[in-house]
Amino acid sequence: MENNNNIPIDDLTEEFVVNIGPQHPSTHGVLRLQATLDGETIKDLLPVLGYIHRGIEKMTESLGYKQSIYLTSRMDYLSAHINNQACSLAIEKGMQIEVPERAKAIRIIMAELQRLTSHELWWGSCAMDLGAVTPFFLAFRDRERILDIFEGNTGNRLTMNYITPGGVMFDVLPNFASSIKELLVKVKEHLKEYEELITGNVIFQHRLKGVGILPRELAISMGCTGPVARASGISCDVRKYHPYDGYDKLDFKEIVIDGCDSWARYKVRMEEMKQSIHIIEQLIHNIPEGEFRAKVKGVIKLPVGEYYQRVETARGELGVYIVSDGGNKPYRMKFRAASFSNLGALKPITVGAKIGDLMASMATIDLVIPDIDR
Repeated sequence: MENNNNIPIDDLTEEFVVNIGPQHPSTHGVLRLQATLDGETIKDLLPVLGYIHRGIEKMTESLGYKQSIYLTSRMDYLSAHINNQACSLAIEKGMQIEVPERAKAIRIIMAELQRLTSHELWWGSCAMDLGAVTPFFLAFRDRERILDIFEGNTGNRLTMNYITPGGVMFDVLPNFASSIKELLVKVKEHLKEYEELITGNVIFQHRLKGVGILPRELAISMGCTGPVARASGISCDVRKYHPYDGYDKLDFKEIVIDGCDSWARYKVRMEEMKQSIHIIEQLIHNIPEGEFRAKVKGVIKLPVGEYYQRVETARGELGVYIVSDGGNKPYRMKFRAASFSNLGALKPITVGAKIGDLMASMATIDLVIPDIDR
């Protein structure tokens, strides 16, 4: 069929712009994606940020070092313990504080439990993004058990503010070890359920395999870290290359897959949950006795200089850079957030693909927008 200009109707296309977000349910946070479409094909993709910017880095300049740690819980709130740990380690480096062995063990257990809760929430939301509702409720069922342990030992469920310079805020409860042992038994059983329900689902596999290809070279140039980078064949686990708090004494595998697609990113996180369990099991049966916190002055003053600390959060490398002028407040505190760099990979892996695959690609990148809007 032709029009008056003798141009086939099928060749008459018009690009149009669709705004995805910034409402929360569509974008894992307050993010707007401005997608330019030609039919169902994505021609361009522009992430629009700033909807939840709070000026955290600037706020640290008017607060003390201890108070600044509390702000880090509000960045990647699904890695709150690990964020606090990074900031505390940077301050400890400046003050040359030796953290007690008991505190180090508690920190790692809490950090790996935090990684488990984050990956469980990701698993449920990833499945829901692709049309499966039940996994979301199963993920929250298991996540709630870990949050109960957090609440019992720290007083909070999401933004704990538990890891502080010198160790942890206070010691764990007497039933801490026994409750975690019981938890791990259930989590292992439920991981098998995850595999049967979603991982082995042929439809789910077809939605992820060959979708959102992120080549190794592109991942490196974008500065991607965490599961996103390791799914592109990049070995980059900070716990292995720059160990902290005793990770070098533990036996665990760095999960690296060279599939480069959404399926590889899915598989990396599923395997990482098993490794987190393995790490906790090595510590929970023999938590060292002794102090849970070193003696730290009420007002912290770092010597004049620059200090940097990196850790492995659930989404990748978090870096904390502190510039001190010798006062009781940071002259400058800068955070290198994993989600910011990982978001940069979203456009190159989706342009040219179909709009239906955008959700799969974004789900397996696993963004937390407050980690970007600091």
